Amino acid sequence: MQAPHKEHLYKLLVIGDLGVGKTSIIKRYVHQNFSSHYRATIGVDFALKVLHWDPETVVRLQLWDIAGQERFGNMTRVYYREAMGAFIVFDVTRPATFEAVAKWKNDLDSKLTLPNGKPVSVVLLANKCDQAKDVLMNNGLKMDQFCKEHGFVGWFETSAKENINIDEASRCLVKHILANECDLMESIEPDVVKPHLTSPKRSGTAKEGFKPRQRHSTVNAPKY
Repeated sequence: MQAPHKEHLYKLLVIGDLGVGKTSIIKRYVHQNFSSHYRATIGVDFALKVLHWDPETVVRLQLWDIAGQERFGNMTRVYYREAMGAFIVFDVTRPATFEAVAKWKNDLDSKLTLPNGKPVSVVLLANKCDQAKDVLMNNGLKMDQFCKEHGFVGWFETSAKENINIDEASRCLVKHILANECDLMESIEPDVVKPHLTSPKRSGTAKEGFKPRQRHSTVNAPKY
């Protein structure tokens, strides 16, 4: 069997108010199970999902499950660092969690951008739709307009309990991240190597005028 030609590793954030079902969504997506008795996340938790995107591409998703109360703290800037996309989750049975969505989005946009200065891709998840039939379907146009105004790339009614639209929402987000990555690669100009006249007596492998690029490692990221 021929090995994939391309592999991608993306850090994704899962954010939203306390109790909206972030952990349940991740558990359903990664482990295909559901429980109504998860403990509230403290700080941040992690999970890894591997997608065989196409016959030549593997996508590894590092999912950061960020506690709902973290928006009121100072650590989100650290947690958001180097993420390529995010899900913002609200509970369709609790209107106050939808009212907080714009605040989460503003917090994210103020602290995280792509290297080209553009915002990362964000998908809105209207979770627990199994508990509120047709609540959002009757307001689909309103949701479309809300997402357009606040810069979401899409929105989905989801249910971790019934496994509704979670895979579809993820594929939507990854598709936009891949497209963003292509745009970033095209916008980066290749390094221009200029010859340097050096003395024959100079030795060593490092060329004068060349400084190795430093890459910032993600703070507290798990190693898989």
